Amino acid sequence: MTLRAVDPDIARSLQQELDRQREGLEMIPSENFVSPAVLEALGSVATNKYAEGVPGKRYYGGCRFIDEIENLAITRAKELFKAEHANVQPLSGAPANLAAYTALLKPGDTVLGMDLSHGGHLTHGHPATFPANIFRFVGYKTTPDGAIDYANLRNLALAHKPKLILMGYSAYTRDIDYARVKRIADEIGAYTMADIAHIAGLIAAGEMANPVPLFDIVTTTTHKTLRGPRGGMILCKAVHAKAVDKAVFPGLQGGPHENVIAAKAVAFKEALDPSFKEYARQIKKNAKVLEEELRARGHRLVHGGTENHLLLVDVTAKGATGKEAQNALDAAGITVNKNAIPDDPRGPMDPSGIRLGTPALTTRGMKEEEMKQIAGWIDEAIAAKDDATRLAAIKEDVKKLTSRFPLYDGLAY
Repeated sequence: MTLRAVDPDIARSLQQELDRQREGLEMIPSENFVSPAVLEALGSVATNKYAEGVPGKRYYGGCRFIDEIENLAITRAKELFKAEHANVQPLSGAPANLAAYTALLKPGDTVLGMDLSHGGHLTHGHPATFPANIFRFVGYKTTPDGAIDYANLRNLALAHKPKLILMGYSAYTRDIDYARVKRIADEIGAYTMADIAHIAGLIAAGEMANPVPLFDIVTTTTHKTLRGPRGGMILCKAVHAKAVDKAVFPGLQGGPHENVIAAKAVAFKEALDPSFKEYARQIKKNAKVLEEELRARGHRLVHGGTENHLLLVDVTAKGATGKEAQNALDAAGITVNKNAIPDDPRGPMDPSGIRLGTPALTTRGMKEEEMKQIAGWIDEAIAAKDDATRLAAIKEDVKKLTSRFPLYDGLAY
């Protein structure tokens, strides 16, 4: 029986969500649209199989074909990122990070990671997270011009002697000098780790620096710019392979979600295709046009602009808070997220900035000309945050644009 026949309430909500995705502009930089092939694998019979362990060393019988699937995902991931070892079982980015910490560290060890308010991620040491109860985190920040302060990072490393130096971000817009960080780590005998969740697709396509050959361990999600299913992955040097695998299972997880791993394998194959490189290049081109157009309209770009897929915009000068801007844009059919800016004087639930990006728009086929139009709508919507009529008019214009870039043709719930 169909989903609509079995559960019309869920079918209705899924159809409404599909309509929302089709008719709006998805600009949260951590979101994207997977291919129909990835969706098919995600909803496959692999969801029925338990497969605790790793390929060839399972605790359940009947894993022959599951092993084939997972081995394909591993092989493709290693090829994509030039990795010595890959574990494709982490359920998401946060569990992948926790597994990486436990593979390399002991409770009480010090980690030097990026301060959340300067672009880092919650799992990089925010006191509200579980890892912060186990390890000691020290935060490094950006300079006034928005770049990572490598000199201060080195000073902090010399002062605190961390066991691990962690690079990576969720709201930073520049590339990272991994070789420089590796030299700092070698100077104090620290491990190196990078969380490339946001930029994995750009790295796989050769559009941003790749830390995998240099660093001890690299974690990532498999969605975002990599355009796969929601999930995680750990890439590491061969010397850490056994510790990483053990940290994932039995350390933190039970049976892996093999349907998700099948979908990861499909996404990795798609990312190995030459067309993926053009997609990644276009993501950056689109982001740069958005930067230029928003700056021309008087918006302040945090971190000085963008070198990747995302923009962090301080909306204070436009007479709005991050929450107000997010709500106004949502009413106009443009989805972004409120976000703190460095040393934000406002609270996290209504900060001073918004975060937006171009991966999902690029997947739909939008290019520079569309970015110019979208920048205008963003500026108009923020200015009209209290004008429901104007926001509704922008939403209609957005629907006209998105109708030219069909999404999941033929799909219905």
